[in-house]
Amino acid sequence: MTQRICFTLQVRPDRLEEYRERHADVWPDMRKALSESGWRNYSLFLREDGLLIGYLECDDFDAAREAMNRTEVNARWQAEMAPLFAELDSGAADEDMSPLPEVFHLP
Repeated sequence: MTQRICFTLQVRPDRLEEYRERHADVWPDMRKALSESGWRNYSLFLREDGLLIGYLECDDFDAAREAMNRTEVNARWQAEMAPLFAELDSGAADEDMSPLPEVFHLP
C-alpha cells in the first residue's frame, strides 16, 4: 500500500533564493538515490516566509528514509543544505521530517 507523506520544514528567510537555486538543479546522483530508495512523486513547495511543504509517496517511509541515510550522496547533500534551514533539532533536514497526519484524501 502506498503511503502519502507530507511534512514541513522551515527555510531561513535570508537563504530562500539559494534554496530555490539548489533545487533547480538537484544532483543526478541524488535524484537516482531518492528513486532507488523508494521515494516517488516527490515535491517541495516553498512559501515566501520560508515555510517548506514536502510531499512524497513511498511503500514504507521509515524504510525509504533509512535507505537514503545509507547513501553517501545524501550525507553530502544534507551537510550542504543544513545551513539553509532554521530550527533543525537533529542538524539534518531529512531527519527532522515529521509526517503530518492525513485528515482527508480524494482519490
